[in-house]
Amino acid sequence: MSTAPAATRPPLLLASTSTYRMQLLQRLRLPFAVHPPQVDETPLAGEAPRALALRLARDKALAAAASFGSPAWVIGSDQVCACEDSILGKPGGFDAALHQLRRLRGREAVFHTAVAVVDPQGTVQLREVPTRVRMRDLDDARLRAYLRAEQPYDCAGSAKSEGLGIALLESVSSEDPTALIGLPLIAVCSMLQAAGLDILDAADVG
Repeated sequence: MSTAPAATRPPLLLASTSTYRMQLLQRLRLPFAVHPPQVDETPLAGEAPRALALRLARDKALAAAASFGSPAWVIGSDQVCACEDSILGKPGGFDAALHQLRRLRGREAVFHTAVAVVDPQGTVQLREVPTRVRMRDLDDARLRAYLRAEQPYDCAGSAKSEGLGIALLESVSSEDPTALIGLPLIAVCSMLQAAGLDILDAADVG
């Protein structure tokens, strides 16, 4: 499939202000703009973690596409961390992060990372890539030392696997190594290809 020249094709938008997702998308060497959506991220009553991630990814992509007002490819994504079916959000501070890590130690958490792609005609694709993470059974002193060193207060589950947080993990299982960081690039490439944007044709490789 041939992609139109950059000057004539619709833009690519990332419906997120997450620095992690921006850095991941930059790996594809595609020019893109950040177009943050206005979406209420409150879970619905009884909503399962996977369903929440899928709904929010879709809502973010559609909201950004609607507010942009012109044809575009739009990527929306959301990640929900669950331990024993309870949702663990972004801790926001030391005490909440320590509480999360205490709850997770020696246990398995599932990070449900969902991505939605809206094409210039408004067609929506939606996928979810789960990542299973088993945490080491570490004492409070080590957990506190980690939090003071990395301060991962904007990360669900309170651990940055791409940084020092890898020392907290016993194992990681996923079909996409980028999913845990926040944007499953293997799925994104496949979805953009299906939406008419060929990554290797469109990438800036000069």
